[in-house]
Amino acid sequence: MKKYSTMMTLALAGLAVTACSKTEAPKADMPKVEASPAAAAPMAAEAKTDNMATPASTEKCYGVAMAGKNDCANKSGSHSCAGQSTKDKDPQEWKSVDKGTCEGLGGKLS
Repeated sequence: MKKYSTMMTLALAGLAVTACSKTEAPKADMPKVEASPAAAAPMAAEAKTDNMATPASTEKCYGVAMAGKNDCANKSGSHSCAGQSTKDKDPQEWKSVDKGTCEGLGGKLS
């Protein structure tokens, strides 16, 4: 399954790079950059390692997210998207952390 996932990630990254490079004509003062799936491979590998945790091995941890680094809507409902927190370690904001690490980080599970 991992081999298939990696191949799909690379294929999609190549398509995204190709699609993005064809949407807008290059400006005269900008150098032309050729994109290829091989060039996208390091980006795909980095993205895969950044998101290795599965949902079953993580939990919502309130009070540990830094400003602009929350994972989703807050408890009070004043915003509904990731990255919209305005202060560090707000007890209303949550961040996904490895299961069993929240309290050690100074956060709370609810």
